[in-house]
Amino acid sequence: MVYVKLESDWTDADGVNHSAGESVDVDAATLAALQAEGIVSEGSSGKDTTDWAGPGSTTAWAGPGSAGV
Repeated sequence: MVYVKLESDWTDADGVNHSAGESVDVDAATLAALQAEGIVSEGSSGKDTTDWAGPGSTTAWAGPGSAGV
């Protein structure tokens, strides 16, 4: 199973409606279908990468060499 963030609304096989922005757990076959339909983007993991605090970050880097370490 893979946890992904939806780019648009989606109704699963059980008839449950899911809203854009919601994160859902899907199997590999469902993920492939969602990607093909543009409902999730490639590499969509359900994690918001806009707050990346790793190497190259200009805001929240807390690793080696940071002022807080």
